Amino acid sequence: MQLTPGLRRVGNEIVASYLFIDDRGVTVVDAGLAGHYGDLLAELADAGLGIGDVRAIILTHGDTDHLGFAERLRRDHGVPVYVHSADLDRAKGGDKPATSFGRGIRPWPVVRFFAYALGKGGAKTEYLADARTLEGGERLADLPGSPEIIAMPGHSPGSIAVHSPALDAIAVGDALTTRHVLTGRRGPQPAPFTDAPDTALDSLDRLAATDATWVLPGHGTPWNRGAAEAVRLVREAAAASVH
Repeated sequence: MQLTPGLRRVGNEIVASYLFIDDRGVTVVDAGLAGHYGDLLAELADAGLGIGDVRAIILTHGDTDHLGFAERLRRDHGVPVYVHSADLDRAKGGDKPATSFGRGIRPWPVVRFFAYALGKGGAKTEYLADARTLEGGERLADLPGSPEIIAMPGHSPGSIAVHSPALDAIAVGDALTTRHVLTGRRGPQPAPFTDAPDTALDSLDRLAATDATWVLPGHGTPWNRGAAEAVRLVREAAAASVH
């Protein structure tokens, strides 16, 4: 799906990754599930591009539903994969994420999420064998979209957001969601399976400060009403959930 010239989504509102495109090629942000490899090829083809145009993959964190085709591209096509150092072990299959489901779970959204994940190879995750590490604060000016890395600890210790000022967009992984995979609730809100919820909320200040128009979650519909408004609504939802 093309969102704007230079900005595309692979996948859907259940699980998504994003393409930052300019005249230098493509930066892939997150790698979805293993079965999204075919969707990636189709999206590249629709943009008149191919795997040879992919310059890098940047992972917003090391959870399995974001690793997808990353190792395949690294191993088979020499595409470098970037991940925060604090999530490197998780992305290699070591450290495991939080498993608390929280409140308000509804059966159908849960079934839909896990059925989709299984259908897209979610049970066959290929962990990373190698990666380049990030710490937050980097500006990767040589990559398409000239992405800037923003540390967003909370969902996981090494969660990051990937900001492209040139595209007026920021990919946030699971720093927030616009469709809760366990409840089906829509709109900006805290993501489930978060290691440190209070820390995740604190990290949102950094997201709001970017003033990006497009906020691109790993789960849910892309948001184009600004980072500050998304953050306001996440905090509102978080406050409502404790009452």
